[in-house]
Amino acid sequence: MKKFTRSALAAAVLTVGSTGGVAFTSTASAELSMNIGAVSNYYFRGVTQTDDAAAIQGGVDFEHESGFYAGTWASTVDFGEGEAKYELDLYAGFAGELGNGMGYDVGYIYYAYPDSPDDIDFGEIYGELSFAGFYGGLAATVHSDQSSGEAFDSGDIYYYLGYDVALPNDFGLDLTAGYYTFDADGSAGQEDLDYLHYGATMYRDVGDFGEVSFTLEYADIKDDDRSELAGSGDDLKVWVGWSKTF
Repeated sequence: MKKFTRSALAAAVLTVGSTGGVAFTSTASAELSMNIGAVSNYYFRGVTQTDDAAAIQGGVDFEHESGFYAGTWASTVDFGEGEAKYELDLYAGFAGELGNGMGYDVGYIYYAYPDSPDDIDFGEIYGELSFAGFYGGLAATVHSDQSSGEAFDSGDIYYYLGYDVALPNDFGLDLTAGYYTFDADGSAGQEDLDYLHYGATMYRDVGDFGEVSFTLEYADIKDDDRSELAGSGDDLKVWVGWSKTF
């Protein structure tokens, strides 16, 4: 489950980055970019996707002057012996400004695990508004291969608020608070699924070397919760990342 960020274009890298790319020559302005990255631990909304190991990631993005964008992104994962070892995401949407500095981003993202022996793919629609560094939005699971009554089934919603500010010397700080609600919460064996999630990322543009980041995350998932998420949180997570866009 890929980390949902402030836009699907930015989601291609886990640090907050530029959207520079290679321009097409055409009557309508369009841009194609590629990105690569590595993280010491791949977290999705506060829950590790790599069994606390490092991950290699990368993707390709297309952006049109109309605000339309589309792309794909992949990462190594580790869901256990004989389980999925990589994730492939496909997404598309529209982003732009509404006026007076208010920005918007709406779209759809499909999370696929092609080598998984089980059917665990799912899709979300998402929307966000932003203004003067502040942003807020939600991502709602609209379809899922998961069985009904389990986490990441259709009906789950992740709400979030945040603030992204530029700092001196090419540094930046992104603060996020989110709340994940699960449609299966309260069903047998899934009594305590819903949780709060917090994140703080310090990032820096290092020119031709890309961008580096340092992130602190916390998910309020108790070890004694009676759900499949038990043991996934309730402690402070620290991870570092690097990304570069071409």
